[in-house]
Amino acid sequence: MMRPAQITRLIHINYVLVKHGLDEIILATHLFRPFRFLYYTAPWNWVPRQRDPRAVRIRQALEELGPIYVKFGQILSTRQDLLPDDIALELARLQDDVPPFPGSDARARIESTFGQPIATLFAQFDETPLASASIAQVHAARLNDGADVVVKILRPNIRHLIKRDVNLLYTVARMAERYWKVGRRLRAIEVVAEFEKTLYDELDLLREAANASQLRRNFSGTDLLYVPEVYWDYCRPGIMVMERIYGIQISNVKALRDNGIDLKSLSERGVEIFFTQVFRHNFFHADMHPGNLFVGRDGRYMAVDFGIMGTLNPVDQRYLAENFLAFFNRDYRRVAELHVESAWVPAGTRVDEFESAIRTVCEPIFEKPLKEISFGNVLLRLFQTARRFDMEVQPQLVLLQKTLLNIEGLGRQLYPELDLWKTAKPFLERTMSEQLGARAVFRNLRDSAPEWGKVIPELPVLAHSFLEQATSGKLQVEWTSKELTRLRRELRQANRRNVIAIIGTGLVLAAAVIYGLDGYAPLVLLGAPWLSWILGLAGIALLVLCWPDGHDGD
Repeated sequence: MMRPAQITRLIHINYVLVKHGLDEIILATHLFRPFRFLYYTAPWNWVPRQRDPRAVRIRQALEELGPIYVKFGQILSTRQDLLPDDIALELARLQDDVPPFPGSDARARIESTFGQPIATLFAQFDETPLASASIAQVHAARLNDGADVVVKILRPNIRHLIKRDVNLLYTVARMAERYWKVGRRLRAIEVVAEFEKTLYDELDLLREAANASQLRRNFSGTDLLYVPEVYWDYCRPGIMVMERIYGIQISNVKALRDNGIDLKSLSERGVEIFFTQVFRHNFFHADMHPGNLFVGRDGRYMAVDFGIMGTLNPVDQRYLAENFLAFFNRDYRRVAELHVESAWVPAGTRVDEFESAIRTVCEPIFEKPLKEISFGNVLLRLFQTARRFDMEVQPQLVLLQKTLLNIEGLGRQLYPELDLWKTAKPFLERTMSEQLGARAVFRNLRDSAPEWGKVIPELPVLAHSFLEQATSGKLQVEWTSKELTRLRRELRQANRRNVIAIIGTGLVLAAAVIYGLDGYAPLVLLGAPWLSWILGLAGIALLVLCWPDGHDGD
């Protein structure tokens, strides 16, 4: 049940939508079309008024509603293939052009955090922000040693605003899982929990600084991705200082061309960076929208904003890599088998039917450049397939799916002729060989050599001691685990119940047989009806006695 504060928030959301004239857009959708008459009966629509274009009104509404809605708009802005051009271009402003909070507030926050005037911390500090996003904004500064840096500062009251809307999302998710069958398959509550974790991680700028340091270390010595240096002495939970980079924003395709950047090569390197992060480092930038990516004059990618990073557990990573490889090889049978093996679809799913459904969706998009693929249709058909086979959403893969959509959207903007499959397949094959092939075996042996060096000299002594105890009858197995002891006790109880159940069942069956032979002469002398009732009641009593009480194993 919704709390009063949540009902108030829902009313405010509707007020914002009406305020920006979005009631017309919402009522024009297929779901709400039967209620379109409400638009014409609303008094505020009786008088004509001058309005901004629809795309501007959508962006303004998302900004006013708060950080979660801005995040949603950022994700949509990378999918220009799914949105009308005017809306996609306007939503792109949400990436780094959200209305800022006053620079004087930023200065005051820095001084109160460090307990000293800003002039002693920085040789120069610009109160006009370089960029302003949903969670924080960034100011240019210069350290006393002359290094150019950026100072990232969390928005005031941001934690309260996020908590308010996350609580509302939880309420909606619980209602979806309770009253909507698809809501349970989508695992709405788990998805919201994953989203909540991601948002709160962004509110700790020390965590973001650590993420940046790790990613910088992962790509050190390569020319694929440049990550700015973190200045740890100036970092606090609500403030982060890092090296300022100078590059061309990746969405500015004209500037990239004017500077002689090879867009085809840039797109291919973007795909390689993605697969390197996911399958080699298992640590990937999960917020790769155009506002966070730049290109240096040398053509190298430069990344900022490391608040959202993703990882996979080894099992999911392995299954995912095999899925990608099977998909690129058009081995739909293997894709279907992997989904069953990983429990991403129910165990009883028919592999042949699932294989056929995947082939029907995926086969038409091969050997086509990005510009000829309608990912809107592909996603729609994949969702239909998932619903048909009761495929559950995997919350641990949501960040990865979001990142993959961002990468594909960037590729579409940079070089629409890109063949995504041919670009990714060789790299993925090489990565799988390194992880599962002969090289992986030798690498594991090499990495474990120091431990084996400690253990091997002790093996002869341990083996001699073991054999001596075994031959002298002194070898004992000590069972001290609480879990194993509890399991042994439960097995004894289960065995007793099984014996009692067998006896009880036998008595009931005997009663039934005797009752059926009521006219048989030898049984008449024993009083067959009464005997059958006595045996039957005794059998039922035993069955009731051995029935689990619901607390076993707790």
